Amino acid sequence: MNSYRFKIIPLNKFQSIKNLNHNNSIQNFNNIINKRFNHFNAAPKLSLDDVNPRVIKAEYAVRGLIPNKAEELRKKLLRHPNELPFKQIINANIGNPQQLKQKPITFYRSVLSILQNPSLLNDNHDSSSSINYPQDVKDRASKLLKEIGSVGAYSQSQGSLIVRESIAKFITNRDDGALAHPNDIYLTTGASDAVKLVFEVILNGERDNGVLIPIPQYPLYTAAIALKNSTPIPYYLNESDNWSTDPQKIEELVLSSLKFGIKPKILVVINPGNPTGSVLNQDNIKDILQIAAKYGIVIIADEVYQNNVFEGKKFHSFKKILLELQQNRDEFDNVQLVSLHSSSKGVSGECGQRGGYMELIGFNHEILKLFDKLVSISLCPVVTGQALMELITNPPQKGDPSYELFQFETNSIHESYKSKADALYNAFKQLDNIEVQKPQGAMYLFPKILFNERILNASKELNLQPDEFYCLKLLEQTGICVVPGSGFGQVEGTFHVRTTFLPPGNEWIHEWAKFHQNFFKKFS
Repeated sequence: MNSYRFKIIPLNKFQSIKNLNHNNSIQNFNNIINKRFNHFNAAPKLSLDDVNPRVIKAEYAVRGLIPNKAEELRKKLLRHPNELPFKQIINANIGNPQQLKQKPITFYRSVLSILQNPSLLNDNHDSSSSINYPQDVKDRASKLLKEIGSVGAYSQSQGSLIVRESIAKFITNRDDGALAHPNDIYLTTGASDAVKLVFEVILNGERDNGVLIPIPQYPLYTAAIALKNSTPIPYYLNESDNWSTDPQKIEELVLSSLKFGIKPKILVVINPGNPTGSVLNQDNIKDILQIAAKYGIVIIADEVYQNNVFEGKKFHSFKKILLELQQNRDEFDNVQLVSLHSSSKGVSGECGQRGGYMELIGFNHEILKLFDKLVSISLCPVVTGQALMELITNPPQKGDPSYELFQFETNSIHESYKSKADALYNAFKQLDNIEVQKPQGAMYLFPKILFNERILNASKELNLQPDEFYCLKLLEQTGICVVPGSGFGQVEGTFHVRTTFLPPGNEWIHEWAKFHQNFFKKFS
């Protein structure tokens, strides 16, 4: 490769150049440059024909057409606040609690603040700016700083050992003493990165790789499958039975896929469900594990909403049920399971901190080495996110100075979720042309909208799906942003919307109900 260097001017010529007037100096310099770099035709910029077609194919409805339109309207509100029929955008399209005015948990943020600024532990810290932290906050921060060091430094690629040890204890307690091991736990930058890691290791980029996904599903999965050039194999949840699974139909899909040359390699389960709000019982889980054992399919148990379960329901982890089955039946010994958790959900709502982990069960040593290699390439997950996972899985205990406030805050948030879910569900139940299942957990409802022929035709004229048309009109008239069910998958001929129930207050619910009635009146 040619390299261009500035030519050193001999000292005896410097004076003559110095005496040139300014304009002549610039002209001479330009002449030199033009001689060195002859004029040429500029190459065109990249077009869509030049890039990875899998990226073009991938879609992510949660941040798709309707949310993008919402951002446009938000900017318009800032410039011209009186030109729209509403005063604010209500982001009910995504489970993002702190965007919707949920306050952070004091214990979490207090410890994180010290990790970001360790001088707060110094007794000689300026008293005018010091914070009176409880002793357990200081102790936890000191312990983490001792083990992790600076949060500005890389950690181990698998994640800090002290954090993985805390998570292992949490899993062991959650699963009634079924031991978890720190070496099986990989800290990740949110649960989404864990999914990508698993896909990267297990899917080889060929169309004959199949991934069984629930319908409706979280759009991360279809997007990630598209990026890996693999084949989605949708299994439909039973809406009329609280979005339950049908193991017989799942097995039929496995057999028919094999018949057509598609090998199902991964089976995704989201429990509690997103977008459905359903919670699987033990029999559901056993049936799915049996299919995995019979056909050698890896299970991804997306359990990020495990702490978002309402009255009358209990969360059962896939790990616990698997270990119980293995105690009595050796057919389950080879089951390979990936369990996911995240700092974004539960009651913490710390979406922007990007904390998460995956626990790998039943994989061969050679496969684990591949995971080790991949996480090493990424150096490490976000260190403050790692620390947050330690705090979430190892909260203040009874007798600790922070315990009472922590219990008050977390219980209040959980109760508010239940109250908001009930309020939205009850509002939908009062409306015509809508059917909805009572949420059992998570942060969402997935109501079915019953469109008439006039609405179907009106949406077709605009080249929109009917549920897109409904969501767009809802946004434009009320500022409420929800996501059409077509972005999550649904039985053909049915139409849904996914909404979170997280926005504060009930006024937005009343506005939605009023819109819904007027919308159907207009198209009656």
